Amino acid sequence: MNQIRKTAFGYSTQCNIKCDHCVAADDDYKHEKMDLVRARGIIDEMAGANVKAISFTVGEPLIFLNDILSLVRLCKKYGIYSRVVTNGFWAKTPALTDNIVSELKISGLSQLRLSYSRWHQAHVNQENILNAAQSCQKFSLDYFISFVTDFSDEDDSFEQYLIDNQVKYFPEPLLYFGRAGGFTRSQALTDYPPHLCDMNPILTPSLDMYACCDAQNRFAETDFFFLGNVKIFSINELFKKYEENPFFKLIKTVGLSKLATLAGFKATEIVKYRKCELCEKLFNSSENLQFLKTAAESKQGVWKR
Repeated sequence: MNQIRKTAFGYSTQCNIKCDHCVAADDDYKHEKMDLVRARGIIDEMAGANVKAISFTVGEPLIFLNDILSLVRLCKKYGIYSRVVTNGFWAKTPALTDNIVSELKISGLSQLRLSYSRWHQAHVNQENILNAAQSCQKFSLDYFISFVTDFSDEDDSFEQYLIDNQVKYFPEPLLYFGRAGGFTRSQALTDYPPHLCDMNPILTPSLDMYACCDAQNRFAETDFFFLGNVKIFSINELFKKYEENPFFKLIKTVGLSKLATLAGFKATEIVKYRKCELCEKLFNSSENLQFLKTAAESKQGVWKR
């Protein structure tokens, strides 16, 4: 299965706000930061391993603006597509915003992704997001707004703000993990979903790599998505483990719903789970995992219909 090598890059877990819905954190969350020299060395190695895209994310990357600018410039040197995911705390006025966006553009940033939701905007003014989007338009920096939503009526006014201001945004489903683990789920009014997943790998500040950017704080029973640590394995070895895992390929191409059926889940049960919840139900169980491995090895035609 041919694919472009890309990864989320967790330079730091530190964030300047504490959103009630944050999937990356809970009450026991520890702040970590990668050493800048080590981070640059890892990007050197990623370039040698033919990594083509890096997304700086996890905490709030632009707390460490100068460090991120340095890493973005290094990506530009190697022709690596770079993205920064930010909550926009820094975009308080148009003038301040233009200064930072122009620096990001000159340094070679490929895209800015702005996080937006009723939970983010309890801490960051809506105008910050608009300032950032308009500045990106001004300096011809590609951007989009990631609108995190639980698809409830509470989000209508937040979405209307984006529509009224004619900015580019995409809805992103709320994940019920981390601080959002105790939220009441809204009813999902949709057909039986295949639950395909792109599964972008992530490198954490502790230098652990996981096969999915949403999996690092879960799967404690099986460590299903854990690939290894760069102190022990090379970047190329970690990507090979990711690319050669047959179940990762099936999650991308067949989808979790079919895998759940194979594992004995009834259809009425499958539709009750959101995608990440179904994934955890399947692969954080040693029993389910062994059953699926055995089935995959013994029933070659089971994935077709």
